Amino acid sequence: MILPPAPTVTAQLLADVARSRRMEVRILARRPVPRRLFGRTHLYGGEVFADAVAPELGTALLQPPLRWLADLPAEFTRREIAFTTLGAAYRLDHASFVKPAAGQAFPARVYASGGDLPSGVPGQTPVLVAEPVHFAAEYRLHVLDGAVRAGGRYAVHGVLDPAPPDLLPEWPSVLAFAADLFGRDAETLPSAVVVDVGVIVDGDGRRELAVVAANEAWFSNCYAADPAGVLDVVLRSALPAAAVPTRDRAFVR
Repeated sequence: MILPPAPTVTAQLLADVARSRRMEVRILARRPVPRRLFGRTHLYGGEVFADAVAPELGTALLQPPLRWLADLPAEFTRREIAFTTLGAAYRLDHASFVKPAAGQAFPARVYASGGDLPSGVPGQTPVLVAEPVHFAAEYRLHVLDGAVRAGGRYAVHGVLDPAPPDLLPEWPSVLAFAADLFGRDAETLPSAVVVDVGVIVDGDGRRELAVVAANEAWFSNCYAADPAGVLDVVLRSALPAAAVPTRDRAFVR
């Protein structure tokens, strides 16, 4: 298990579980990567770190399709979402939630118009543009083979507020929504992935569950989720290239 030079709290939690399973855990603080590690490593870390070391390690990184959220049926999104480029988004003349389709090239938030989007980012950067909505609560699901292996709440009204499932009376409803989603769309995602869902509250006070986003498991925060279950998903999401299952080859970054 390879970690970046400055491990996060999540990385440290995963490292503890990995060691309990008799895995070797190594913080990769120097380059070049030792040749003995090639073809036998998993990793957890940010995009810059992962993209730099994964080829040298022979590690494959699984990533959800950039346009997956935009292609979901409306019953799972509850809002209009388009997949486009930042250059096209500059022409927006109304308030929209805009986020990079992958990575963190600029802050994901509601912009009053396209003119408020940050400059200095390549215009060809893929982005998701969504109708602004209010999420009363947001939940992170660590998913393996279409089943939720770990999860919990991470935010309330947009403010970070992690809580484990056993403290959430609404958790069975979240799992039921996830079962419906993955029962119909599991093959459109890698076998190991993180999916965030939330409760949208409209102007009339109606509450509906909806998908917030899909993320790479190998650098997603576990928040209040069980680290053991999270590690199960991470190990499948960043694994030796020779071990990638046939069904996941299309999702290799």
